[in-house]
Amino acid sequence: MPRKPAGPREGSEFGYDPADEMRAMVKRLVNAPERDGELTQIGKAAAVPSITRVKKRLIDAHVAIKQDAPEELTFYHSVACQCAMPVKRPPDDLLSWKQVQGRAVLMLEAGKAWQPETRNFVQLGLPFGPKSRLILMHLNSEAIRNQSPVIDAGSSLTNFIRRIQDHHPTGPEVKAFKEQLSRLSAATIRLAITEGERAMQVNTQIVGAFDLWFSRDENQRVLWPSTVQLSTDYFNSLAKYAVPLDDRAIAPLSHSALALDAYCWLAQRLHRIPQGKPQLVPWVNLHGQFGQGYSEIRNFRRDMLKMLKLVRTVYQDARFENDKRGLWLWTSPPPVTKRLVALPSLKTIEHDAGK
Repeated sequence: MPRKPAGPREGSEFGYDPADEMRAMVKRLVNAPERDGELTQIGKAAAVPSITRVKKRLIDAHVAIKQDAPEELTFYHSVACQCAMPVKRPPDDLLSWKQVQGRAVLMLEAGKAWQPETRNFVQLGLPFGPKSRLILMHLNSEAIRNQSPVIDAGSSLTNFIRRIQDHHPTGPEVKAFKEQLSRLSAATIRLAITEGERAMQVNTQIVGAFDLWFSRDENQRVLWPSTVQLSTDYFNSLAKYAVPLDDRAIAPLSHSALALDAYCWLAQRLHRIPQGKPQLVPWVNLHGQFGQGYSEIRNFRRDMLKMLKLVRTVYQDARFENDKRGLWLWTSPPPVTKRLVALPSLKTIEHDAGK
């Protein structure tokens, strides 16, 4: 005799489904940070869509930025906002890098560092990728926050990595950050900005002095500056051309150099567009500015649009739209308004020459 079908569950006639409620409860538990590892398997068994760490950080940042003004600011140089460093690891024999965008020019030259064990200079490569950008933001922000070009990278960098990644860094992650800090420390930089018929140019190293530490472990040997001193020229240039950014927006974008570049570029660009006069930036121009490593514009456009979606999540006032021709930009408030930049202006410091 066939089994009699079960009657309707209590409340189901009013749209209540206990199975749906159970899935929602499991989803809440899976996304609880303190039980993330324990309940991931439960979520999979219950067919609850997972939320990646990146997506969760984007959602948290979106809500926080929408509700409150930033408590911490991050700073990036205006030229670096317009002219990006290499996105991916350059070839070992590529020792210089130049980007020209509008009024801004950036040129990087890979440097050398002294190695006591071999009693010789070691050739370092060019800084690249998201970590080099994050470190430069960190150095800028520490210099402005402390009103000093001297930065204790030994302790502050570890805390910075932990905060930006939202977890304690692994050995390989620390090593990768150390490598980029060393490359930045040794590199020579040329910054230029055209102002009317005049041009402001700085030829210097971002880091003027650094203390190198060498591990005795062959597998972990990394050039590691524990104390970093920004050069006089760069420090003074930063005082004039620092672009304030919302610190909460940086961490969710920290996995992608392209996303960081797009955010910084829009942060310094959109508020300078005249009201009622939107500007079109063609895809070919954007490819030249951000598309290093992309042989075809269509592939760059695909990835750039993905990154712009992430940027819009944390820069909610940004007004831009895309079409087949390029990216349309409308005047928008910057992510950090001038009234929120409570830090005093950096005081320029005199050169040591002649003393």
